[in-house]
Amino acid sequence: MGKLILILGGARSGKSSYAQSLAEETGKSVTFLATAQALDEEMSTRIQKHRAERPPNWETLEIPLDISSHVEQIKTEVVILDCMTLLVSNVLMQFVKDDLVDEAPFTQALQKEVDALIAEISKGKQDWIIISNELGLGLIPPYQMGRVYRDLLGWANQQLARAAAKVIFMVAGIPTVIK
Repeated sequence: MGKLILILGGARSGKSSYAQSLAEETGKSVTFLATAQALDEEMSTRIQKHRAERPPNWETLEIPLDISSHVEQIKTEVVILDCMTLLVSNVLMQFVKDDLVDEAPFTQALQKEVDALIAEISKGKQDWIIISNELGLGLIPPYQMGRVYRDLLGWANQQLARAAAKVIFMVAGIPTVIK
């Protein structure tokens, strides 16, 4: 069984670059699972920048949803999933109407996504590095969609942290091991 490392932190805390350096240090083959979608020009530019920062020998898979159904096609020894924050957002957006989230089906869909991902990781041989934002340290969002998103990302992070061999919290580019 492979191991899972969860890297948490705020926006621009150094999570992605730290995950990349961890993967490079192994000397093993790497697959980068990107959950971002180029839905506007700004995101398209960010995706291009991230692609340019990755080593050219890494495999990249762009999978916005249902990660577990794609795990079988990964043949590398290390997998970086960047990031849970966008994966949760991608699931959420399926259940938004008039800026409100239908919370029960979103919760059920996210639980299915996270449980299936953890199951695939636990039965596989790859080492996984999963990146996610820690949103619970800030203000309470003033709108329902933001509160539901924050709460369920927090739940997903808790599930991943329980399954992880190591959890690292990034602050200002400095990794702090918390598990």
